[in-house]
Amino acid sequence: MHRAATDARPRLRLLWADLLGVERGKYLYGRRADAGHTNFAVTTFVTALDKSILPVQGFAHDVGLPDLHARVDPSSLRPGWEKDTVVGMANLSREGAPLALCPREMLRRACAPWIDAGLYPQLAFELEFYLLAPDGHGGYGPLTAPAPRVYGTGPAVDPDGVLDDMAAAAVASGFPLEGFASEFDDAQFELNLGYRDAIPAADDAFLLRVLIREIALRRGHRATFLGKPFAERAGTGMHVNLSFRTASGENALADPHAKDGLSAKVHHATGGLLAHHEALSAVFAPNANAYQRLRPHQMNGYWANWGYDDRTAAVRIPPERGEGTRIEHRTPDGAANPYLVGAALLHAARFGVERETAAVSSKERTVPESLPAALDALAADAWLCAALGPDFVRAFTALKRAESDELSFYLPFF
Repeated sequence: MHRAATDARPRLRLLWADLLGVERGKYLYGRRADAGHTNFAVTTFVTALDKSILPVQGFAHDVGLPDLHARVDPSSLRPGWEKDTVVGMANLSREGAPLALCPREMLRRACAPWIDAGLYPQLAFELEFYLLAPDGHGGYGPLTAPAPRVYGTGPAVDPDGVLDDMAAAAVASGFPLEGFASEFDDAQFELNLGYRDAIPAADDAFLLRVLIREIALRRGHRATFLGKPFAERAGTGMHVNLSFRTASGENALADPHAKDGLSAKVHHATGGLLAHHEALSAVFAPNANAYQRLRPHQMNGYWANWGYDDRTAAVRIPPERGEGTRIEHRTPDGAANPYLVGAALLHAARFGVERETAAVSSKERTVPESLPAALDALAADAWLCAALGPDFVRAFTALKRAESDELSFYLPFF
């Protein structure tokens, strides 16, 4: 009877993101699920896509592949999209201290200076992806829709109802889903998430990508978030919207007395984002394939520029004012790690506010032409490297330099 009662409890799917944005975790049952904690090898954070363990000092064979400790964040618990499953995000620690390489912890550290100043970072993510269907030859190709169109809905763009299943599962699992529609090309879709505090917002983006992939698999399809999976089709991004609320709940970016309705923080934060444009690309576009998307005249944030309601700019200030005032960054790749994107975004924006950096667009400054060049730009940006932390810079750079173009392009996970 005790065994039956234990087996009847929902299992806990305890998840966390590595530096590559890959979900790691474990199903926990019974008392272990109730306790909500378990251990993993810290070496996962320096394991490349081909499963080789990179010799990053302090995290690999030199320290004996030690444990990290994962404990569920109770505030992150939500109904899962699998039967009798609860999903939760793990906080990671090692030897009693938060793990420096944990992307979720990195985002928490990026929020801290803002919160100390009385501002609470808010994020909202727009996720684009391609839906693939069996091609009849043992592989997969872009879904063929009866009447593809930009901003399409219904069977005309989702003939198999897979997107409908994804949306239903997302709502049932507590995601703040605001809408979905087809995007620029046949088989390309976008799901929009609502604003939340930065960490739960990044949880939403991270977990929704897991859900999308798994619902697609359940229906015999595949989903890819690669920035440029098809040379002849539009690229895929992950647009990130940023705002700040005060302790009283007001939008700190709005100023009804300013001519454009924007506080000085908007202009200075934008200045910071533009000043660090090249270095941010290493985090925003973290695989070789991403630089096939980041080309001129593709509405993707190629240049270090900004504009009011301008989708051709890297930093767009949408037209909403008052409570809807926000900064949208359009450079991040669809496969980027949302925690790392959020952390880098907040650091660069803070630099701009603290130094009162002017928001100046440039036609000469662009994202680097390749991932290695972006990593060079990151290494040369002392401010951003210091903020993200030396452990991260060493491990992330080693992982990314270990990736080949072919591996980055064809890896099914992304």
